[in-house]
Amino acid sequence: MTTKQGTSQDAAVDELYAEAEQWHVNTGGETIHAKRMPGKWRRIKWVAASVWLIYFLGPYLRWDGRQAVLFDIPNRQYHLFGVTVLPQDFWMLSLLLLFFAILLAVATALAGRVYCGYFCFQTVWTDVFTWIEEKLEGNPSQRRRLDKEPFGLQKLLRKAPKHGIWVFIGFLTGFSFVAWFYGAGNLWRDFFIGQANVTVYASVALFTVGTYVLAGWLREQTCFWLCPYARIQGVMLDRNTVVPTYDESRGEPRGRLKKGGAAQQRSTGDCIDCSQCVAVCPTGVDIRLGQQEGCITCGLCIDACDAVMDKIGRPRGLVRYASLDEIEGRPVKPLLKRTRVWVYGGILTAALIGILYGLSSLSTIDLKVLHERAPLYVQLSDGSIQNKYTLKLLNKSNDDLAVTISVDSAVPIELVGADKPVQARHGEVVPATVFVKIKRRDLNAESLPLTFHAEATLADGSQVSSERESAFFGPRR
Repeated sequence: MTTKQGTSQDAAVDELYAEAEQWHVNTGGETIHAKRMPGKWRRIKWVAASVWLIYFLGPYLRWDGRQAVLFDIPNRQYHLFGVTVLPQDFWMLSLLLLFFAILLAVATALAGRVYCGYFCFQTVWTDVFTWIEEKLEGNPSQRRRLDKEPFGLQKLLRKAPKHGIWVFIGFLTGFSFVAWFYGAGNLWRDFFIGQANVTVYASVALFTVGTYVLAGWLREQTCFWLCPYARIQGVMLDRNTVVPTYDESRGEPRGRLKKGGAAQQRSTGDCIDCSQCVAVCPTGVDIRLGQQEGCITCGLCIDACDAVMDKIGRPRGLVRYASLDEIEGRPVKPLLKRTRVWVYGGILTAALIGILYGLSSLSTIDLKVLHERAPLYVQLSDGSIQNKYTLKLLNKSNDDLAVTISVDSAVPIELVGADKPVQARHGEVVPATVFVKIKRRDLNAESLPLTFHAEATLADGSQVSSERESAFFGPRR
């Protein structure tokens, strides 16, 4: 006698197999219309993707009366909240790029292409575009039928809203990108009245078209053919890397589920060959064939398989995040015992310390001292020894400053050429030439240490200063 539970399982299995007949691995000759299923990893994917809201909303965050983060390229000033970074401090950018490059390598070594699956802008934008497509054009079967219909007015009317929204999202992407460099307020004021420069309009247009084409049309083919990361990921994985994996020992041999009570009629492995893992894959790969170039580690196949296992009364985890050693039953090496983790961690720590040191040591004015080498010193008519110095003053504030120069030494000295403050324009390097004289009787060594000081008063009345050590040279004694 067939139970009610068995009947419902049979109906669910029939539905799965009817849908599976429509799925096959795509090689780029057609558009993938991935099935969207709810589940744990789908929720995590949306949460991770929400990080990109910072990209759109960040330019409108204010700090001390101006845009909090502004990469002001024309004025060569880069404002990061209360810190202003000039091109002379861009050694920190190298450390920042190193930090994120190694962080990406760490993520890949530990969890495969997890960045691609959850954070990559191409993946996130494509996911949003396909979500809009499903809301406007229906489920995957309906969209495939619409694609095969001959082009006509009805098809145009059904597809036009989708493409209009895609273009609008592409425009917002480009507009937001430019706002980080141009200033959000200025951009809204200048863009729509035709006062922005050609570079602004070209950048917005490029991002609009690029986003529309890459996320709307190329989709997974961007990951296959344009992204270099897919090509190098193979050498970054090892036997301990955790990736979406099909448990072959549990799932094979595959076999279709017979009617009459799913749990009682199993004579093969747990995989019922329903192809749901392929149906939900945004790149169209079959996870049961092992790790592949197209797998972006998004975990959607896990949600799909778990849902099927629930329907047929089998345990979850046929497809799960696991390492090769775990799947093959070998001991799994603890995280802290992996050499790669320690090497990557050391590089990350060093880069982060360098960045924090650089940000903490930034001063409002920067002073560099260049000693004249030809001649190294000059003996004056009164017997004094004179050295010539070229000072380089960098004003990192937003205002012009009057900088006072002074010098300290262990012996009496005279500073010539610094009677008046040096006028330093904001964001610029201003040179100044000064001379230091020491009487011959006070020069008790061939060289003496000097310390130059630069001091200025900001508009708010606060004092800023910088100092630089140099040396004074004289004749041999």
